[in-house]
Amino acid sequence: MESVTSSTAHRGPAVGRGAKMRAAVLAATVAELTETGYAALTVEGVAQRAGVHKTTIYRNWKTPDALVIDALTGHFATDIPIPDTGAVDDDLRVLARSLIATMTTPAGRALLTTVLSDAVRLPALAAMKSALFEDRFRRAAPVVTRAVARGELPAATDPAEFLTTLAAPIYFRLVFTAEPVDEATADRAVAVALAAARAGTLTAL
Repeated sequence: MESVTSSTAHRGPAVGRGAKMRAAVLAATVAELTETGYAALTVEGVAQRAGVHKTTIYRNWKTPDALVIDALTGHFATDIPIPDTGAVDDDLRVLARSLIATMTTPAGRALLTTVLSDAVRLPALAAMKSALFEDRFRRAAPVVTRAVARGELPAATDPAEFLTTLAAPIYFRLVFTAEPVDEATADRAVAVALAAARAGTLTAL
């Protein structure tokens, strides 16, 4: 990743200090990641887009990698509304559709671009990726455990295995085939995961 040159033509309006400056820089970082990718991202390009001087960025983020980590975690660290409709089918449809909505935003695309690049070899970025996805699974696990308690899924169903099965076809399209993902994609993923669980195949390994 370069840190001093950029070919970007974007220039944002000048911003002040403090929270407004941080928000502008982090939003600009996500935009640059989405548009140029991790390898081509530059501090100068982010500064130009955010409307700040690059020395302002270096005063607040010691390295470009620290900036990338802060930008991505800031977008994904908020609480995820976990559905509790009383029916597992409905809960999972809401959850799967929410995943698609999140991962098709600019921040979601930037996250995928970054974790699939050479950046993931860096310990800090690898740790960020693991923490983000583990947090998502932890927050969503109650959907499965409540379904087990209601008798909608077999008692031995493992939440992590179930959620992996649910997410897999969505991420396959997002990452490998670049096929469109929509509510129908989410609903099919739910149907596959439920069928596998009810067949007794999604137990802890």
